[in-house]
Amino acid sequence: MPKQKTDDLIQLVRSLTRAEKRHFRLFVRRNQASDDILFLQLFDFLDKHKEYDEALILKKLPGIKKRQLSNLKAHLYKQLLISLRLVNASHNEDIQLREMIDYARVLYNKGLYRQSLDILDKAKGKAYEGLFYALALEIVEFEKHIEGQYITRSIEGRADELAAEALHLHDTIDNINLYSNLALQLYGLYLKMGYVRNQNDYELVKQFFQSHLPDIDFQQLDFFGKVYYCQAQVWYYHITQDFPMCYRHAQKWVELFREKPELISTYAPLYLKGMHNLLNALFNTLQYQKFIDELEELDRFPEVYDISQVKNIEGLFYLFKYIHSIKKHFLEGTFTEGLQLIPGLVKTIEEDTYNWDDHRILVFYYRIACLYFGSGDNESAIDYLNLIINQKNPDYREDIQCFARILNLIAHFELGNSQLVEYQVKSVYRFLLKMEDLHAVQREIFRFLRKIPRIQEEELKNEFISLRNKLAEQEGGPYERRPFLYLDIISWLESKIEDKPVQEIIRRKFEARQMRVRPLDT
Repeated sequence: MPKQKTDDLIQLVRSLTRAEKRHFRLFVRRNQASDDILFLQLFDFLDKHKEYDEALILKKLPGIKKRQLSNLKAHLYKQLLISLRLVNASHNEDIQLREMIDYARVLYNKGLYRQSLDILDKAKGKAYEGLFYALALEIVEFEKHIEGQYITRSIEGRADELAAEALHLHDTIDNINLYSNLALQLYGLYLKMGYVRNQNDYELVKQFFQSHLPDIDFQQLDFFGKVYYCQAQVWYYHITQDFPMCYRHAQKWVELFREKPELISTYAPLYLKGMHNLLNALFNTLQYQKFIDELEELDRFPEVYDISQVKNIEGLFYLFKYIHSIKKHFLEGTFTEGLQLIPGLVKTIEEDTYNWDDHRILVFYYRIACLYFGSGDNESAIDYLNLIINQKNPDYREDIQCFARILNLIAHFELGNSQLVEYQVKSVYRFLLKMEDLHAVQREIFRFLRKIPRIQEEELKNEFISLRNKLAEQEGGPYERRPFLYLDIISWLESKIEDKPVQEIIRRKFEARQMRVRPLDT
C-alpha cells in the first residue's frame, strides 16, 4: 500500500469517535470470531499506537505476514468506510436515498419490476422534498429504463410524464451548475489575488464575471439556483470591494434558508457559509449591531441543530465562530480581551481537529498576529507573522503574504529594531514589486521606514503626522483603501502621535461610531 494510502488510513482511524469505533468492532464481529480477523487486529493496533511502525506491527501481530500487509490495509480502509456509511445513514438523507436506489437495482436485477418501481417512486418523492435533484434525475432515468421493459396499463401517459420530468430536472440542474461554477471560479480567483489591486484587476474581474453570468431571470430559478446566484454575486462584490452590494446579496442568501428552515439541517454547510459571508459584509460596512445580532444567531446554531453528529459541520461552525469572534474584537478595539481566544484556536490548529486547509490557517495566523499587535505584544505578533513569511512557495493569498511583511516591519519598528527594519525594507520592497502589489500606501510607509535611522527623536512625531495626513488622503480611493482592510495603519499612526496604545485609539473610534448610530436606532 503506497505511503499516501497508509497515511489516509491512519488519518481515518484517528478521526473515529468512540461510538464509531465500537460500531466498527460490532460490525466486523457479526459473523466471525474477532481473533481470526486480521484486519481487525490491525485496526486495534493502529487505534492504540500514535505512530505507524511497520516493523512493530509484524512483531506484535505474528499472524500478519509482510506480503499481506498492503492488501490488509486496503481491506481495512474499505471496511471502515462501509461501517461509517451505516453509522451515518441516519444523519444523511442522500445516503438513505442512494440505499433505496440500490435496493431498487437489486429488485430490478431479479426481474421484480413492480417492486423496483415502487421503491423508486418513494425515493423520488424524498429526493424532491430534500431538493436532491441529481438523485431525482438518476431515479427518473432508472424509471424510464424499467418502463421500457415492464409494460403497464398507463405506459403511454407514463412515458410522456417521465420524459417531461427528465427535461425539467436537466434544466434545473443546468441552471444550478451555471451559477455554482461561477461562484467557485470567483472564489478561486479570490484565493489567488485577494481584493482587486488596481483598475486592471477590476476590469479583469468584471469582464470575467459579466461574460460568465447566465442570462436567467432570478425569479425563474429554483431554491439552489437562487442561493448560488447570491453566492456568485457575493464573491464578485467582495473581490471588487463593493461591500454594501456584497451585504445585500449575502443577506438574501441567508434569508432564502430562513424562509425554508427545514432545509437548514440538510444543507447546514451552505447555510453556515452564507452566515459567514453576511458577517464579513457587516464587518466591512461597520454595521456593528447587526454584526452582533448575526454573531449571536451563529452562536445559537448548535442549540437548534446537533453539530456533533457531523464533523464537517462542527468544523465549519467553529471555523466561522473563531473568525468572527476575533473580528468582533477588531471592531471594538478590545485586542487584549481577544487574546483569550488564541489558546483554544491554536490548540485546534495544532491538533488538526477539523482538518482546516492551509489557506484558513494562514489567515488565522495573520489575525492572531493582528490581535497581538493591537494589544501591544509585538514579539508574539512577529512569531505568527513569521509562520506566514517563512512558508515555501505558497501560491495563494498573495495579499496576506504582502501585508504580513508590512506588519512585520512595523512590529520590529515598535521594538526599536531600526537596523533590522532598514535591512528588511529592501527585501520586502522587492517582494511587493515581484507580486505587483506596491501602491501609494505601501510606498509612503516604505519612505517613512527607510528614513527611520536618520530621524531625530524630537522629529519623529512630525514624521508620524506627515505620514498620517498622506495616508488619510489615500483612504477613500477605490483601490488604495485595500491596505486599510488588512491593517488600520492610520490608527497606529495616531497612537504614536498621541502616545497612547493603538487599541485605545481604535476603541475611541468605535465608541464615537456607536454614538452616531444610536439616535438612528431609537
